[in-house]
Amino acid sequence: MTRFGLFAGLTLLIIPNLLMATPANLPGMEVLTITQTDEGGQTWSLTLQVLILMTVLTLLPSIVLMMTSFTRIIVVLAIMRQAMGTATTPPNSVLIGLALFLTFFIMSPVLYEMNDVAVQPYLAEEMTLQEAYEEGREPLHRFMRNHVRERDLEMFAAMAEHDESFEEPSDIPFSILVPSFLTSELKTAFQIGFLIYIPFVIIDLVVASVLMSMGMMMLSPMLVSLPFKLMLFVLVDGWGLITGTLAASFFPGVI
Repeated sequence: MTRFGLFAGLTLLIIPNLLMATPANLPGMEVLTITQTDEGGQTWSLTLQVLILMTVLTLLPSIVLMMTSFTRIIVVLAIMRQAMGTATTPPNSVLIGLALFLTFFIMSPVLYEMNDVAVQPYLAEEMTLQEAYEEGREPLHRFMRNHVRERDLEMFAAMAEHDESFEEPSDIPFSILVPSFLTSELKTAFQIGFLIYIPFVIIDLVVASVLMSMGMMMLSPMLVSLPFKLMLFVLVDGWGLITGTLAASFFPGVI
């Protein structure tokens, strides 16, 4: 499980290098090995590293969900859409695309650091895969530690029967850190979503009260309140506030 963190970070950065590289400049990464047989034929085989890389590619969606800021962003955006009363606007593809690009923006410092301290030295044959893992896991590990709640960390550590305290924060295994990080992100996302929901609920209550007082009980309050909620959201620059606040929430001291 501890090696999972390395491949999570390295895969996000090494794929562009693999696409532009050739077998001659990839250290230790011969994509295809051709062996001549005694009968004059040939046998082809893939290296274990390529098989591992292809396996990690299938895990990329889970890596993005579990170990980055994507979870908090997509949950807040979904709650915001529900609060506005627009069930399918913006569509899921737009929300996911916005969440992905915001995630890339937020995670860029972490990815650049992983590239500098692990990926590039490994490609230059300055360190082994194990050394690259030790160096490359730290930026991602530190990002997750900075945004995990101590209470959640203690809960999963207790369930994993880790009674002793960790000597260093970097000693926390990913098997405990990842679920703790996910739980913390979900809690934070719902707290932000609650604050977003309140103004829209107030508009719904006011519109419903006015319609009741006018005796227009057959008219749906949601139908009348939707234009007012959209107008309020546009006037206060809602998209800028939400995306800016979400991004700034991962950079302490910015807001």
